[in-house]
Amino acid sequence: MKRFWEAVRRYFRALDIGLLMAVIACSVISCIMLYSIASNELISRCTMGTFRTQVVASAMGLVAVVVLSVLDYNKFIRLWWLYAPIAIGLTLLTFTPLGYKRAGADDQSWISIGSFYMQPSELLKLAFILTFAYHLARDEENMNRFWHMVLLCLHAAVPLGLVVLQGDYGTAIIFAVIFVSELLCARIAMRYVIAGVIAVPTVCAAAWMSGLLQSTHKERILILLHPGTNPDLEYQQDMALSALAGGGTFGRGLHAEEYVNVPEMHNDFIYAYIGQAWGIIGSLLVLVLLVFICLRVLTNSLHSKNLQGQLICVGTCGMLFAHCFMNIGMVLKVMPVIGIPLPFLSAGGTAVLCMYTAIGLVSSTRCHNVRKYRIFYDAEP
Repeated sequence: MKRFWEAVRRYFRALDIGLLMAVIACSVISCIMLYSIASNELISRCTMGTFRTQVVASAMGLVAVVVLSVLDYNKFIRLWWLYAPIAIGLTLLTFTPLGYKRAGADDQSWISIGSFYMQPSELLKLAFILTFAYHLARDEENMNRFWHMVLLCLHAAVPLGLVVLQGDYGTAIIFAVIFVSELLCARIAMRYVIAGVIAVPTVCAAAWMSGLLQSTHKERILILLHPGTNPDLEYQQDMALSALAGGGTFGRGLHAEEYVNVPEMHNDFIYAYIGQAWGIIGSLLVLVLLVFICLRVLTNSLHSKNLQGQLICVGTCGMLFAHCFMNIGMVLKVMPVIGIPLPFLSAGGTAVLCMYTAIGLVSSTRCHNVRKYRIFYDAEP
């Protein structure tokens, strides 16, 4: 029994408690906001069922963090032949009759089985973070050889291409950020960095001219440069800005007589409701929590004992940062509406559970930053 409690103490000493508390705080805020939206009956799609799903997903996510932090990431990262095909297979199901397109969405990135809905691309992000980290770590010495770099690009092209075919360009950007983040962490040669800087505007221009982007996507980008030219398309973002402004310093509270009704304010635009309910103070609190989470994840890469662990942390940080930047930028009307949820805050069981799983992976790199299994054995010097 004494050995058991000693193992528990070692576990909590190794765990990043600050990171975990910040994530839990975001989930608590999310559940409070969703309960408020549902109880005030502001959006028909946000019901008490949505609130309960968020609570359950957050609780399951917390369990996932505990379990994953105990497991050695160096062992399960090698199981790519198991989790990668599952993630890709589920994503491919979106192109079958099981594929589901949410009302008002541009992409068909969900699968529906009875009353169960899930977004496989969330699982695909985790699989890509792990498999790409494993690929880079294994090819560390040969990475900067041309054909090895081609293989790395092909590795990234598979998940990125799948979500582009779904029409989910926001998620495609997330994959691109993970790809770049892990490559930079692995210290790729400067010639590839320069080539990438040149290629990005070329690819963007080609996507614009080739018709890959639909007219609606182009208009959403153009209205950022010429606001007021398309009131119908700008409506959601204009309402979000009105909601933020209406919240003032301290907000209208969780049960006010009147709210600015922002479409999807339980999901992609939850930051607008936070600002409306809790004002500038609440908005800044959430922003500080999200920045803290990103920085803590990045800091954990310094504790990793090998390149694999560093890449997992940096890839996760890139994913979280891209989500936060694009989502809040979308609400503030400095980014186009692109359908990216706010980590740990937007409604969505799959997204919340996968974000927690990513934190669990980061925790595993921290808890196993010595040669032996730190939690159950004495650490080597």
